[in-house]
Amino acid sequence: MKLLVTGSSGLIGSEVCVHFSALGWEIHGVDNNQRAVFFGPQGDTRWNQQRLERDLAGFHHHEIDIRDRSAVLALLRDLKPDAIVHTAAQPSHDRAAAIPFDDFDTNAVGTLNLLEATRQACPTSPFVHMSTNKVYGDRPNTIELRELETRWDYADPAYADGIAESFSIDQSKHSLFGASKVAADVMVQEYGRYFDMPTCCLRGGCLTGPNHTGVELHGFLSYLVKCNLEGREYRVFGYKGKQVRDNIHSHDVARFIEEFIKAPRVAEVYNIGGGRANSCSILEAFEIASRFSGRKQVYTYVDENRIGDHICYISDLAKMRAHYPSWDITVSLEETIRQIVEAWTRRQAQPV
Repeated sequence: MKLLVTGSSGLIGSEVCVHFSALGWEIHGVDNNQRAVFFGPQGDTRWNQQRLERDLAGFHHHEIDIRDRSAVLALLRDLKPDAIVHTAAQPSHDRAAAIPFDDFDTNAVGTLNLLEATRQACPTSPFVHMSTNKVYGDRPNTIELRELETRWDYADPAYADGIAESFSIDQSKHSLFGASKVAADVMVQEYGRYFDMPTCCLRGGCLTGPNHTGVELHGFLSYLVKCNLEGREYRVFGYKGKQVRDNIHSHDVARFIEEFIKAPRVAEVYNIGGGRANSCSILEAFEIASRFSGRKQVYTYVDENRIGDHICYISDLAKMRAHYPSWDITVSLEETIRQIVEAWTRRQAQPV
């Protein structure tokens, strides 16, 4: 069985490569280290590519930009993979405003390139797309909230378990990143419905884990821990530091992708996150990280939130659990942060 993974050197892509390699799949990774272009040297993921090439038997790296339509089509026609997991993206809503063409060409057009290549080369192969909760724009901020000591929370009992897939993505401020991901998300659904292809969009909350190369503009927990360990100032943007995210370990994301590929459905959408049990505010994340690192978090507060940023976002996992009852969250928030602290400590100790 052959698996094609785009963005294979990134957090989710690399986790998927490792997971399916252990299941005996032949892995073909597509990555051109574009993250280093988007975010500079601190976003470089070559170390992760080298890890995969060193540790995984049967791993094949393809230095291809998903914006290169002819190269993508040629690769899919040559490989005819049994499944495609698309994680490559420009992932920052802050960065997108500075590079709108690169953002849209990567997120929207790159996804279309892959979908059409899949339709032509292997239309029955499951296509899993890593979307984002930013497709909902800032509409989650219209939900009535209550302020607690260290976090915001939903006051409306209808959202006690979080935000479901039926939540509107329309008529809200998305950021240019959110808009390009909406285009990709809808196109993945349309290829499923129009061509009867097994596709799904995974609208991720905070996807995280020890192999995340977190930077200030993307990678909340990873970057927070990195700052903690280095004694570097972490900037909190608005909402009193009480903004809430639900965090899911990359291993649990890979496990869900396995379940979908085993029993694919057409044009599905899932809000994939850690759920309420794995949610935390920035202030709460400071406390947990400090507990594992033994270091006090250094931070400053900027009384201006990021454009389109969510005040409180928790994923309702009911649909995922109903469709795939053998799947559930297995890695707790505290264990996730402990692993991130350990990974950054190990990485910083390595010689440059």
